[in-house]
Amino acid sequence: MAKSSEPRDSSSVPRISPEMWPDILEKAKRGGLNVIQTYVFWNIHEPVEGQMRSFHCIFRGLPYWLREKPNIIFRSYNAPFKNYMKKFVTMIIDMMKENKLFASQGGPIVLAQIENEYNHVQLAYDELGLQREPKWGHLRDVHKALNLCKKPLLWGTPRTQVMGKGLEARIYEKPGTNICAAFLANNDTKFAQTVNFGGRDYLLPPRSISVLPDCTTVVYNTQTIVSQHNARNFVPSKVATNFQWKMYSEPVPTVEHVPVNNKIPLELYTLLKDTTDYGWYTTSIELDIEDVSKRPDILPVIRIASLGHAMLVYVNGEYIGGAHGSHEEKNFVFQKSVPFKAGLNHIALLGTLVGLPDSGAYMEHRFAGPRSITILGLNTGTLDVSKNGWGHQVGLNGERNKIFTEEGSQKFDWSDIKEQKSALTWYKTYFDAPEGNDPVAIRMNKMGKGQVWVNGQSIGRYWMSYLSPLRQPTQADYHIPRSFIKPKQNLLLILEEEPLTPEKVEIVLVNRDTICSYITQYHPPNVKSWERKNKQFRAVVDDVKSGAHLRCPDQKKIAAIEFASFGEPIGVCGNYEHGKCNSAAETQKLVEQYCLGKDSCSVPLDAFSNFKSECDGKTIAIQAKCSV
Repeated sequence: MAKSSEPRDSSSVPRISPEMWPDILEKAKRGGLNVIQTYVFWNIHEPVEGQMRSFHCIFRGLPYWLREKPNIIFRSYNAPFKNYMKKFVTMIIDMMKENKLFASQGGPIVLAQIENEYNHVQLAYDELGLQREPKWGHLRDVHKALNLCKKPLLWGTPRTQVMGKGLEARIYEKPGTNICAAFLANNDTKFAQTVNFGGRDYLLPPRSISVLPDCTTVVYNTQTIVSQHNARNFVPSKVATNFQWKMYSEPVPTVEHVPVNNKIPLELYTLLKDTTDYGWYTTSIELDIEDVSKRPDILPVIRIASLGHAMLVYVNGEYIGGAHGSHEEKNFVFQKSVPFKAGLNHIALLGTLVGLPDSGAYMEHRFAGPRSITILGLNTGTLDVSKNGWGHQVGLNGERNKIFTEEGSQKFDWSDIKEQKSALTWYKTYFDAPEGNDPVAIRMNKMGKGQVWVNGQSIGRYWMSYLSPLRQPTQADYHIPRSFIKPKQNLLLILEEEPLTPEKVEIVLVNRDTICSYITQYHPPNVKSWERKNKQFRAVVDDVKSGAHLRCPDQKKIAAIEFASFGEPIGVCGNYEHGKCNSAAETQKLVEQYCLGKDSCSVPLDAFSNFKSECDGKTIAIQAKCSV
């Protein structure tokens, strides 16, 4: 399951919708899995202490109210935490028992894990339901290889044989029988090593393990990937296009709308209580004509020190700018010149939580929001407005009125996009269901930071302007489950926090119809070439050979061979090159004979044995395009 910061609105759903589960589970089964892990998310099922919700949603996270318990320390040997955790877990366990869901009761649950986030949350992979190769195939092959070893693993006596520095064999053997399996390991991280085991030589790539289900035959190596690769393609929809965008600017409050209720700005976590990402802070200051400069080129500066995570700044209803923290340092300082005027001036700050950093560790000790607000460069000196008296509003006007739903959007006056771009703006349009059956995504081209909804369903947060060290956004495409989409008139709502407009946003279809194989003379044959039957380990084909194996997804056929080279090709799927030595023309023709027009094909490595080649390497790289 994909993991992300928690959606909070009641319209939010898991990234993998229930309608996708049968296909996902079938792919998991074909990949050799026989156990599925899922979550019971405390923050959804007990959002308010003592008030349990029915178990019809799957999200993640600890409930906010737990954070406010005195002396609590999350995920630790801490009495308050253990007390509340015990209550919730006991309720879950009792419910599972009542419905006879544990394996000991004849049910499907074989293991229950209390906690999985003592370390940072791991990165998860883009929920589209497509098989990512070679990961899926390589894991399928290791499951097959281990299945071939199950009798030695279960019945054999284990022993370890050291074969050199960083080299060892783990052997499982039942004396007096032919039941034997071996795992040959090279722990060197840089260099391949040749080892002699059982009177035979085996080449072990660096940091790899070879699996020998009969203590003789290599059927799998962790580093030499026999399974096919694939590349992800994004194809703009021909139907879901020509958007007619409308806009609504979120109103910026003043103390007249959000009156002062505390001397200093409230801490942001405490203010929002996990009900929204957004919280307004309002105050006002009276400046004398002698306070402000009479020269237009010399302006006062507003400086705001914040504990995180992000913030937009408005003065007298005008957008001044924004700032944010980072993954490593969530604190930040906003500083910018402002044209304050003589008389009453309104200041509004929109504080935002975005989940920095990205793990649940020590959440009870984290704080966010503005802590110090000063105005520098006034004729009368620096003015500290931190204790000026502040008003607070939880959430946005659009959120409270569910602007992202069809009914809610009708409550607002929408206009055409203005030439003058404004920050914190809602944009809406409609689109028809994209053609075909491929997964659908929205590509947030030229956007900044905000959220997306389709037909009232949350698609997620985006942050295109937050760039990785490679100067690219960490994500630009967001999955729209087809179960969210109607045949016609689908409502698309975007909340954009920065002064940007959505004309470049597009709906795309996603496929993995580019399939590849990269095989060297050192790759073992496919693990499917063997079986263990009637207590015997044996080949299931007459002639076991190494080679390239390709299979199109979803009953599609190979429509074109986009790349084929034998010799020393380089690159990755979707971006191969012939290298310095190759037999490209001959290879292309041969591969087309084996593969064109078929849903799957195998090209044995020895099919190239007659090629006249002076290449040192004997590697084949193939890239094919699948189509209906």
